[in-house]
Amino acid sequence: MSTENEGTAVPPAPSAPPPAPVDAPAASAHQGYAAPGAVPAPPAGAPAADTAAHGTAPQPPTAGTAAYGPRDSDPNQDPASPGATPAGPPAGAHASSAPDASWPPPPPPSTPSFGDGGAGHGGWGSSYQQPAPRNGGGGRGRMIAAVLVAALVAGGAGGGLGYTLAKENDSSDSTTVSSSTSGGNVKREPGTVAAVAAKALPSTVTIEAEGRSGEGGTGTGFVFDKQGHIVTNNHVVAEAVDGGKVTATFPNGKKYDAEVVGHAQGYDVAVIKLNDAPSNLNPLALGNSDEVAVGDSTIAIGAPFGLSNTVTTGIISAKNRPVASSDGNGSQASYMSALQTDASINPGNSGGPLLDAQGNVIGINSAIQSTSNGGFGTGQAGSIGLGFAIPINQAKYVAQELIRTGKPVYAKIGASVSLEETTGGAKITEQGAGGSEPVDPGGPADKAGLQPGDVITKLDDRVIDSGPTLIGEIWTHKPGDEVTITYERDGKERITELTLGSRVGDN
Repeated sequence: MSTENEGTAVPPAPSAPPPAPVDAPAASAHQGYAAPGAVPAPPAGAPAADTAAHGTAPQPPTAGTAAYGPRDSDPNQDPASPGATPAGPPAGAHASSAPDASWPPPPPPSTPSFGDGGAGHGGWGSSYQQPAPRNGGGGRGRMIAAVLVAALVAGGAGGGLGYTLAKENDSSDSTTVSSSTSGGNVKREPGTVAAVAAKALPSTVTIEAEGRSGEGGTGTGFVFDKQGHIVTNNHVVAEAVDGGKVTATFPNGKKYDAEVVGHAQGYDVAVIKLNDAPSNLNPLALGNSDEVAVGDSTIAIGAPFGLSNTVTTGIISAKNRPVASSDGNGSQASYMSALQTDASINPGNSGGPLLDAQGNVIGINSAIQSTSNGGFGTGQAGSIGLGFAIPINQAKYVAQELIRTGKPVYAKIGASVSLEETTGGAKITEQGAGGSEPVDPGGPADKAGLQPGDVITKLDDRVIDSGPTLIGEIWTHKPGDEVTITYERDGKERITELTLGSRVGDN
């Protein structure tokens, strides 16, 4: 599956024909999204990914790789031009059994970009037919008609007075219903989209990141703690990491300079901190992404195409979706076992919170699926209802490590796996990166008895169909976690227990 950080725009719907008269207005029509199918396998002949302790990581899958794509926001997007076109992912397949020495791997060739129903109504009923005058009394008929016309003309100006007089003099039952409260006193119950948005928006910021060369982009972030830490995507602030500039603007218009505290390329998570942070910050409540179920309501907040403080809604349409994504500008790939949602996510939504119906953060919007690059003449992808978010349980751990040490910590098995497009599993390569051993001597995989040529098919209860899927699942765990590995060797299925190791930093 190819995903993009921000997908292809959907062409406008054809104009509707004029409504025919009906007895009552027609009901609103809501357009739904079909749940996506199974994730296709990654491409054949792709280089290997290294998750061993050599500091190397997987190379990207080849063009057309299933389930991997661009993110939902473009870091190179000029803040002044939210519709700017991100560079596309590299094309072409790579045939190699071993990974490159560099880590993390370059973006997969076909990657995600950074990332309603309509209503119709009929006529309002049959047209009014003026009654014909009675036979005889022509002068009286004309007088009645004149009175009717006068009453209709005066109705607009004197309707209020007429209603008051009629109400005071009417002794019979009235069918008129008047509102007991004015529109300005409308109360929205907790749990409604409006109530959740009203509470979450003040703690959501629009981030502008600019590199030393002046290039940059717009993304989103949310308040993580009262000390002024803001969580967002790595690809949102990547341009500003080395001597660049970052600002965060709240919905009330207050703008703060900020610094990048730490960033994790592989996880696609970053933390910035506000300079002179206000004392009244309200961190968003974090939910439990492990308890999210398919069909749960979702609310996404962000700045799609630079339109700050935009709220969209949808549902969780899938869980544990393996996604490898990149910003399409040569940065290394990130891997996730994502929450999939049909809430509209577009370039600029990256780094923003994905909320549940109670307003708890369950994910960080990061990538979208796109049918093609471009739409509406902008050349930039837009939402087609397939967005992907980093589960908050994983993002919380990463953010806490970045705040504590400034560097990410990755779980690993200590073996290089192939990124070939197969549906059979993740194969341990015959050769490691840069001539190193494919299985790290004394590492977790070695201690668990794994060997080159073994094909890993399950990690705990998660089916593994490729190397990138394995990486995404490993990174949902912490170093020291014990996992069960199911693998095949010489056509026979075997099971082993493995304790995950750790690697610090992206390089």
